Amino acid sequence: MKNYRGYLIDLDGTMYRGNEVIEEAPDFIKTLKSQGIPYLFLTNNSSKTPEQVTEKLIQLGIEASTEEVFTSSMATAKYVKQTMPNAKCFVIGEVGLFDSLQREGVEITDDENCDAVVIGIDRDITYEKLAKACIAIRNGAAFFSTNSDNALPTERGLLPGNGAMTSVITFSTGKQPVFIGKPETIIVQEALAVLGTTKEDTILVGDNYNTDIQAGIKSEMDTLMVFTGVTPFEEYESLPIKPTYFIKDLSEWFRD
Repeated sequence: MKNYRGYLIDLDGTMYRGNEVIEEAPDFIKTLKSQGIPYLFLTNNSSKTPEQVTEKLIQLGIEASTEEVFTSSMATAKYVKQTMPNAKCFVIGEVGLFDSLQREGVEITDDENCDAVVIGIDRDITYEKLAKACIAIRNGAAFFSTNSDNALPTERGLLPGNGAMTSVITFSTGKQPVFIGKPETIIVQEALAVLGTTKEDTILVGDNYNTDIQAGIKSEMDTLMVFTGVTPFEEYESLPIKPTYFIKDLSEWFRD
C-alpha cells in the first residue's frame, strides 16, 4: 500500500449513514490524525455551512474542525470567484451556498439582470426563483450548479436532489450548467488546492461509485472504495473501471 500524503474523504455512506455513525469511522480519523496526515471531508451537500457539518461530525463522535470540511458550495464559490471575479450572481440555494459565496466575496443579487446563475439544493424552491433563473440564462448569464445529484436520501426515502432542480432550468432554457461537485473534477481540484497536496500523493475515499470513485477516476488519482453505503459489494465485478483499492469497511485500511 502506498503511503499517501493526503486524503479526501466522503461523508454520507463513508463516515455516517444519515444520523448514524459508521462504526469504523472515528478510529480511521484518529489514525490519520495520529500519523499527521492531512485530510478534507469532501461532500456534495451544498445546504450546510462547514460549521454545521463539523457540529454533526463531532456529535457522532468523529474528530473534526471546520478547516477539515470542504463542501460543493465552497468549491462552487471558489470556482465562480476565479472564473468570473466581478460577476453579479442570482442564487438559488440554502444557507450553505449563500454563506460560501459571501465568504469568497461573490456579489449576490436578486435581479434577473445578472452575470451568472448559481443553483444548489433549495427546499423552499418557488416558480418565481426558477423563472428568474431561466430569464437570466436566456439573456446570456453563465450557469453553475453545485452538483448533479438527482436524488437526496432522507428518512422518508429518496427525494428530489439538486440535479433534479437544475434539470428544470436546463429543460426550459436548453443550457447545460457547469457542475461543480462529485463526480466532476472541479471539486477535487479545488479541494486539493486547499489541502495542499498533489493528486499523485492523495487518495479519495468513498462509498458511491458513481460520485466519489468516478470523481477520483476522472481526476486521475487513486481511490479507496468502502462498501458501507450506496454501492453494494455485489456490484464490484461489474464496475467498468475498478477503484484502486476496495475494502469492506475502514477498519481494514490501516491493518498491518
